[in-house]
Amino acid sequence: MDPLPVAAANALSRDVRLLFTTRIFRLFAYGLVSVVLVLHLAAAGLSETQIGVLLTLTLLGDAAISLWITTRADRAGRRRMLLLGAMLMIAAGVLFAVTRSFWLLLLAATFGVISPSGNEVGPFLAVEQAALAQAIPAVQRTGLFAWYNLAGSLATAFGSLCGGALADGLQGSGVSALASYRVLAAGYAVLGAGLAVLFLQLSADSEAPAAKRTQRPSGTALHLGLETSRNKVFKLAGLFTLDSFAGGFVVQAFVAYWFQRRFGVSPSVLGTIFFGANLLAGLSALTASWVARRIGLLATMVATHIPSNVLLLLVPLMPTLPLAITVLLLRFSISQMDVPTRQAYTMALVPAGERSAAAGVTGIARTVGASLSPMIAGPLYASAAMASLPFLLAGGLKIVYDLLVWRTFRKVKIERSA
Repeated sequence: MDPLPVAAANALSRDVRLLFTTRIFRLFAYGLVSVVLVLHLAAAGLSETQIGVLLTLTLLGDAAISLWITTRADRAGRRRMLLLGAMLMIAAGVLFAVTRSFWLLLLAATFGVISPSGNEVGPFLAVEQAALAQAIPAVQRTGLFAWYNLAGSLATAFGSLCGGALADGLQGSGVSALASYRVLAAGYAVLGAGLAVLFLQLSADSEAPAAKRTQRPSGTALHLGLETSRNKVFKLAGLFTLDSFAGGFVVQAFVAYWFQRRFGVSPSVLGTIFFGANLLAGLSALTASWVARRIGLLATMVATHIPSNVLLLLVPLMPTLPLAITVLLLRFSISQMDVPTRQAYTMALVPAGERSAAAGVTGIARTVGASLSPMIAGPLYASAAMASLPFLLAGGLKIVYDLLVWRTFRKVKIERSA
C-alpha cells in the first residue's frame, strides 16, 4: 500500500487538496441519495418501468451534458465547466425535493446531475483527472488516483450510511417515506452549492497548459478535443461502454431495491450494507499501484476485475441475507482495483493537452453504456422470477469486457505510469 503520493512532492499544492475535497463533497452527495433513489421514485408513485426509463434518461442526459462540457473544458476553462456542473447538480436536487410529477422528475434527471449508482456521473471526474494528472509526475499517477478513489469511496460510504439512517430516523419520527427522501434531495442540492464554492477557489494552475490550448485547430469540435490519440481513445471508449452497460444492471440504487424486495431490508440497514461495500471498494483501490508496478496497468485492470465479476454472479444465488451480504462485500473488496489503473492508463495513453477530452470521451462512453441497461433492468427487478437476472447479465458481460480489453490493448505501448 503506497503512502499518499502528493504528501511530499505536492505538499503545498492547494489545487490538489481542493480537488480531493470536491471529490469528497460530491461522492458524499451521490451516496446520500443513491441508496434511497429508487425507493424515492417508488414512493412518488412511479412504476418500475417508469423508474427504469427515468434512470436511463438520467444517465443519457449526464452523458450529453458531460460530452459538451468535457470536450470544451481544456479550451473554455476547466474551472468554468466544473462550476456549470455544480449548478446542474443543485437544479436536480431542488426538483427532486419539491415534486412527484414524473415529467418534472424526468426533466431533473435528464438535464440535472444525479447519480443512481453512487459513483461518478457528470463532467467532474474527467476534468478533475486532467488537472490532477498535470500536477504530479507520471510515475505517481496510479498512486494518486488510488487515494483519490479511496476518498470518493469513503465519501460514498458515509453518504449511504447517513442517507439510510436519516431516512429511517425521519420515518420513525412520523415523517412519511416520500417526505424523508425529499429531505435527502434537498441536502443534495445544498452539497452541490458547497461544491460550487470550492470550485471557485481553484487557481489558474488547474487549467490546461496554454501552449496546448493555442495549438488546437479550429475544427476541434468535430474531433471532440482529440487529435493524435483519437483512434486509441475511441477503441477504449467502446470497450468502456460495454463494461458500463453491464454495470448499469446493478447500480447501487437497484441493488438496494433488490435487497429490500428480496429480504425486507430497511433503509438504515441498506445504508450500513453500502457503507461497508464502499469502504471496502475504496480500500481495494489502494493496492492497485503496488500491483500495477509488478504486472502493469492493463494486467491489473483485467486480473482484478474478473474475480470481482465472478462474485457478482454469485450474489443472487445466495439463499440468505447474511450470505448475500458476505458475497457482495467480498466482491467490493476487490472491485475497485481496476479504477485507478484504468484512469492512469487513460492519462498515459494521450498527450497532456488532450487529457480532459480523453477522460471526458471515455467517461461519457461509460455513462452512455450505463444509461441503456436500467430501462431493461427495471422490469426484471419488478418480477420475482426474474429479479436475479440483472446480476447474471452484469457479471457475464463484464467478464467479456475484461477479455476484450486485454486482447485489444495488450501490445499498445504507453508512458510509464504506476
